[in-house]
Amino acid sequence: MSVQGLTRLEVWKRAKDFALTIYRNILPLLPPEEKWNLNSQIRRSSLSISANIAEGYGRFYYQDNVRFCYNARGSLEETLSHLVFSFEAKYIPEVLYKELSTEGDEIDRMPNGYIAYLKRSKQGANEPGSAHAIHEITEPYIAEPPEDN
Repeated sequence: MSVQGLTRLEVWKRAKDFALTIYRNILPLLPPEEKWNLNSQIRRSSLSISANIAEGYGRFYYQDNVRFCYNARGSLEETLSHLVFSFEAKYIPEVLYKELSTEGDEIDRMPNGYIAYLKRSKQGANEPGSAHAIHEITEPYIAEPPEDN
């Protein structure tokens, strides 16, 4: 695998550019007292989006790649949460917040298509050790608490 192959992934490119925008436009606006807290957290979570996509891309077995895509989605949601806080704390202007929120929402949909592609193609399904991989649970997730009798 090479960076040239990775750059063909639109989701990776968008995630990388999202992190660059955060580095250039958000981090300089955060107050100095946030240097070791929010600044550090938003740096790590924003970089982790494209890094997880890249790490998954480098795996030969599709389920590993899918798992890292799930991690990337989690890092994106963490970054979006930091942006909400930054906006509500009045660290960033509304225009910038809305721009990044919209971009984050668009990026959020991209891994789903990539994950669907990976699952259909089952790349690396015949690799040694693939039979011992962890498989997804297909039972539905129930969000409501049980009723009291």
